[in-house]
Amino acid sequence: MSGLRVRFAPSPTGYLHIGGARTALFNYLLARKEGGTFVLRIEDTDVERSTQESVDAILQAMEWLGLSYDEGPLYQSERFGLYKEKVDQLLESGQAYRCYCSQEELDAKREQAMKEGGKPRYDGTCRDRTDQPDLPYVVRFKSPQEGATSFDDRIKGTISFNNDELDDLIIQRTDGTPTYNFVVVIDDAEMGINLVIRGDDHINNTPRQIPIYQALGYQVPEFAHVPMILGSDKKRLSKRHGATSVMAYREMGYLPEAMVNYLVRLGWSFGDEEIFSMADLIEKFSLDNVGRSAGVFNPDKLLWLNEHYIKTGDPARLAVLVAEILEGLDVDISGGPDLTDVVQTLQDRAKTLVEMAEGARFYFEAPQSYDEKAAAKFLTEDKREVLELTVKKLSELSSSSLEEVEIAFKNVMEESGLKFGKIGPSVRVALVGGTVSPSIYEVVAVLGKDEVLARLQKALASLG
Repeated sequence: MSGLRVRFAPSPTGYLHIGGARTALFNYLLARKEGGTFVLRIEDTDVERSTQESVDAILQAMEWLGLSYDEGPLYQSERFGLYKEKVDQLLESGQAYRCYCSQEELDAKREQAMKEGGKPRYDGTCRDRTDQPDLPYVVRFKSPQEGATSFDDRIKGTISFNNDELDDLIIQRTDGTPTYNFVVVIDDAEMGINLVIRGDDHINNTPRQIPIYQALGYQVPEFAHVPMILGSDKKRLSKRHGATSVMAYREMGYLPEAMVNYLVRLGWSFGDEEIFSMADLIEKFSLDNVGRSAGVFNPDKLLWLNEHYIKTGDPARLAVLVAEILEGLDVDISGGPDLTDVVQTLQDRAKTLVEMAEGARFYFEAPQSYDEKAAAKFLTEDKREVLELTVKKLSELSSSSLEEVEIAFKNVMEESGLKFGKIGPSVRVALVGGTVSPSIYEVVAVLGKDEVLARLQKALASLG
């Protein structure tokens, strides 16, 4: 084990979104590569918006993606006593103060500052007051007013902020609850986090947090700010670009390995390689290869990766996943063919598991009717003779192996004098109800002789 300690700290106010999942993945990969510790912290100080449902959704998404954590989940809501203690410490040391300014007064100060061409920042009215009136107050941190706060970002390089651009941050609200920028410092420090990997929307928070580390006597960690993920219109990824919740993609039939592979490539590269297993990523991942520019979310690329992982996936595992989807579609698979065999006929055709499940439906549900156009073309009286011959040859099968099925159709072609193109479409419509399916030979082999003969006889009965 190395001394590296990283964390993922989502707020349970919604589902785990694409950007958060990528941040979690980067933390996980670096911890696993360097033998460090990956901590999961739930930042639920926003009591009104935080829900157990969101916590459960985040944990489920982490599990689905395969991002196991070494410590946690740890909950901020269980640490309010610690935060209060640290607020009192800063008040006693003179590094924080009570601010009694009303919201109306603050609004007026900001409006005046903007009129004068300045930034809408707090002017420090209560910074040096010594009285303590019986009025509502917030606690503000005394931010440094001169010089600059700088840090060496592992991705962005050296970043510096002039301290006179920062106002005195509120660290405790009037109701006594602590604020984000305050508690995140305490948690990261107390949990021993020595590298903070997070989205670059937090860059502006960093110069506010570093002085708090220093005031409380904590070691300042390293920082690595990961570029944002944008939609195709180069604007911040949102619902208008499609699903942004990780688990929504699971419901749409995506595999977790496809999502992991796609997420890591949104901002990280390793030469020209595109396909990475989790083991590959743990071996190859480095912050040195994380780019500085934003990644653009491309759903077509994600779909391409998903198609790849379906094609190359273990049919038995895919069968388990497809069975869940078919159950949700109220398709009873208990009396049908082996689902693993079914999956093998569909792997080269499906881009998602939902598509595969829809394509598998005919194996378990004989057509109750036929596609009107297909039947008008392929289930006509002039096809009776060749369909009857097909029934005869298939009924002679001793097994439904692919080899024997091919021989049976070869015999049909020889005896009828017709090429397969004149036979196959009629058989396909009879067996599946339409003109789209895997290879007829595969369909017959998987359905089995008895089911195939029953469907062909039904089709024959419908002729004319």
